[in-house]
Amino acid sequence: LCDEAEENNLMNTDRGCERWRRWDTCNLCKQRYHGVVKYALGWACWKTYVGRPEANWARRAATTELGCGLHSAEHYEDALTVREADLALARRFGETRNMLVMLSNLASTYEELERRPEALPMRREVYSVTLQLYGEEHIESLIEANNYAGNLSSLRRFKEAKSLMRKTIPVAQR
Repeated sequence: LCDEAEENNLMNTDRGCERWRRWDTCNLCKQRYHGVVKYALGWACWKTYVGRPEANWARRAATTELGCGLHSAEHYEDALTVREADLALARRFGETRNMLVMLSNLASTYEELERRPEALPMRREVYSVTLQLYGEEHIESLIEANNYAGNLSSLRRFKEAKSLMRKTIPVAQR
């Protein structure tokens, strides 16, 4: 219990964020893990925190790490299950802070599974909210515009994708 309290208090510090990074970034070379290494660490992270209550931030973050690891190792069906559960929990607990990231991750998984029509409303929502929150010049808005346009193109909705990119490219070039 003391360890959990200490870790909960640490997350609001640089040291705590640095400790959490062990699950996704190499401490030596500072590169982000990918593929089977991310997959293995995603499972290790989840197994470390799964015993905590569902509302616990570390358990919730571990579920996200597991979904990312599964996706990185191309286990898309499993990633879809984990990411859908992660989003459902976030909605149940009223967590909005990471909701856009979760929706974008879920849309990416749908796209990998060739379920692009199901990803489209998520891409639209993430782009729209990101635009409202950060404005058109913010890097997150530009990334989500690209993601949305890519999804539109994959659905052969070229006119809409072209219109979106014609608005976005000049902003990105500034």
